[in-house]
Amino acid sequence: MVDEIIKSMQSKMDKTVDALKKDFGTIRTGKASPMMVEDVRVDYYGTLTPLNQLGKIACPEPRVILITPFEKGMLKDIEKAIFAASLGLTPNNDGSSIRINIPELTGERRKELAKVVKQKAEEKKVAIRNIRRDANDELKKHQSEMSQDEMKGHQDKIQKITDSYIAKLGDLEKEKEKEITTL
Repeated sequence: MVDEIIKSMQSKMDKTVDALKKDFGTIRTGKASPMMVEDVRVDYYGTLTPLNQLGKIACPEPRVILITPFEKGMLKDIEKAIFAASLGLTPNNDGSSIRINIPELTGERRKELAKVVKQKAEEKKVAIRNIRRDANDELKKHQSEMSQDEMKGHQDKIQKITDSYIAKLGDLEKEKEKEITTL
C-alpha cells in the first residue's frame, strides 16, 4: 500500500519534470529548435491540430526553422497560426515551405527569458510539493494500520524523494538559464 502511494507519487513527479523540459524547449535561446513551434495549433479543416502533425519541421541552419507542410494548401494556415501563437517569430512563406529566421537575443530579452525560466521552474516546484502533500494525505488515511515510527519513516522517505525531484528541477533551471544568458 505504501509502495503504491510512493510509485504513484514518483510517476506524477516524473511527469512534472517532463512538463518542465517541454516548457523549456519552447523558450527561445537564440538557436533554432523544432520544439519552439511543434505544438503551435493550426486550423486543419475545422480541427486545431499540432503543427508537427501537418508537416516536417527541421533546422537546416542553427538560426533557421524550416516547415514543409504535407499539403501545400496549408501554408497560409500555418503562417497564420505561427503569428497567432505570439512566439515573437516571423514566418516567411516561399510558396513550398515556411522559413523562420531566429533573431539574436538582446541582453534585455535574455534577462526577461531568464525570469520566465525561473517562473516556470517555480510553478513546477509548487506542483511537486502539492504531489508530496497528496501522498502524505493518502498515507495519513492508512495511519491506523501502522505505528508512529513507521508513519514517520514513510513521511521521511516521501520527503527525500520530493527533495531529489526539487533538485532535478533546480538543475534544469540552472542549465536553461546558463543556455539563455551565454552569448
